[in-house]
Amino acid sequence: MRAPLPPDDPIARASAALREFLVALELPIESDPELRETPERVARAFRDELLDGYRSDPAATLADALPSSSEGLVALTHITYASVCPHHLLPSSGVAHVGYLPGGRIVGLGSVVRLVEVCAHRLVLQETLGQRIADALVEHLGARAAGVVLDASHLCMVARGERQAAARVVTQSFAGAWREGAAGRAEFLHAVSLGSPR
Repeated sequence: MRAPLPPDDPIARASAALREFLVALELPIESDPELRETPERVARAFRDELLDGYRSDPAATLADALPSSSEGLVALTHITYASVCPHHLLPSSGVAHVGYLPGGRIVGLGSVVRLVEVCAHRLVLQETLGQRIADALVEHLGARAAGVVLDASHLCMVARGERQAAARVVTQSFAGAWREGAAGRAEFLHAVSLGSPR
């Protein structure tokens, strides 16, 4: 068992609030050994993994860009990600397909993955998430155009409400020249379809 945390520690404060939450729901938190450490586990999971994107900057994630004369489409498909809905604090998970047209600089593919994670590990709607990723590529990398397709399953649709276990949400977001340019969008969406598993 871990040593007690100082009362002003963020994990201690979050754990105390979660303990009160479970007690308010009349759950047997003191008598059930499976629940005894749950508040601290949940607090650590949210701070260190699910919402750690708040402690990272999209601009810093793309800061290691290299000069490049390449002007062709760069697309990375099937980036797995998880996020948390700001309405119910329930997770979603899926894949992101990200593409951009370089504007004099390119970034390592791992940086694109990290950008998705930084933007996803916040309380964010799927529609907003895709736009934030696309906007970051234009604003911080200098891409001439960027596009993001997200395909995800949402626990708020699976476990509550309509309870649609097979339902998936697909969103498209564009920035830069692709915000209005249908032809460029089509090239990106074709690349996404080529990258789909066969």
